[in-house]
Amino acid sequence: MEERLDRVLAHLGLGTRKEVGKLIRAGAVRVDGAVVRDRGFKLDPQRARIELHGEPLAFARHYHVLLHKPAGVVTATRSEHEPTVLDLLPNALWRDDLRPVGRLDKPTEGLLLLTTDGELLHRLTHPRWKVAKVYLAELEAPLPPDARERFAAGIAGFAPAELEVLAPQRARVTLREGKHRQVRRMFATLGTPVVYLRRERFGPLTLEGLAPGEARPLFEGELTALYEAVELEP
Repeated sequence: MEERLDRVLAHLGLGTRKEVGKLIRAGAVRVDGAVVRDRGFKLDPQRARIELHGEPLAFARHYHVLLHKPAGVVTATRSEHEPTVLDLLPNALWRDDLRPVGRLDKPTEGLLLLTTDGELLHRLTHPRWKVAKVYLAELEAPLPPDARERFAAGIAGFAPAELEVLAPQRARVTLREGKHRQVRRMFATLGTPVVYLRRERFGPLTLEGLAPGEARPLFEGELTALYEAVELEP
């Protein structure tokens, strides 16, 4: 079924139809390799290859948003007393059926995926699929000499994790499970409480190009890699 180009881009979360119309007129959008400047151009979004600034976009039955969560915001869909991650989304990206994939606690910032696909959410958060989550931590005290070995063996009742020591009080952690306040609890067991924590990567997704508080839809390559990581079809 064919639809207007501006309607398709708005559905992808790139802005209101007026906003995406400006992108189209500016020559930022290609359809099947050709620049299209007519916002009313008709296409089949399931078959056409759409690019924005040279990046392919994915049109799918589910909706996904990548957010750089700032500190001080709770990972929830609603709260009577505190700002939530959904409150950060601009109108063009907001949908009431979006759900966060896993949780970042209130003081933690970094990469958070929101999706309408319940099966994808389940697999990405289930330990069976071993999706890597990478965190940068700054610590209150220097790490002990055996920190890497203790993380690799499993610490504080958690599964083994990879620890890369960047400085005496700075480290990068890779987990393949995601329990409540896990990174903070692991470092606390070493006597090195976390003073700053940011999630830098979730599976194939990274924070590249997103400042704290910013969000965008997934690009086609990211979406494909994400579904492949948990053996699903996008």
